[in-house]
Amino acid sequence: DPRHRSLMAEILGKRTLIPVKEAREGDRIAPGHVYIAPPNRHLLVNADGSLSLTQTELVHFVRPSADLLFESTAAAYRERAIAVVLSGSGSDGAMGVKAIKKMGGTVIVQDEKTAEFFGMPEAAQQTGAVDFVLPLREIAPALQTLVKGK
Repeated sequence: DPRHRSLMAEILGKRTLIPVKEAREGDRIAPGHVYIAPPNRHLLVNADGSLSLTQTELVHFVRPSADLLFESTAAAYRERAIAVVLSGSGSDGAMGVKAIKKMGGTVIVQDEKTAEFFGMPEAAQQTGAVDFVLPLREIAPALQTLVKGK
């Protein structure tokens, strides 16, 4: 809800050893950190390794939008970009995974069996731009393998 402070960073931070924080305008991306879009702001990745926040129009009736995040990541990191589409309703993220793939990046989608809401993963799969469809427990190890280049 854009009218309330989000607790997402705190909730995720209690479930992982990786530092999790709500992104702020101009934050520099640090390896091994997780950045969460604040309520009612789109989160964008810039080529210089910084983050931007915007309140531009809703995308697929939502703000923040996975599509804008993925599209900016594709432009900034090209073939090094990795998109992960997890459980969620709607089709947000589908256009963004096409951008990731077009720039040579990698797309991972959560499988139907482990996704509580399969709308977003299914929409991503329907693009034909998905490299891996994995159960939730296999996504983190796959990311580690991709990042380490093995």
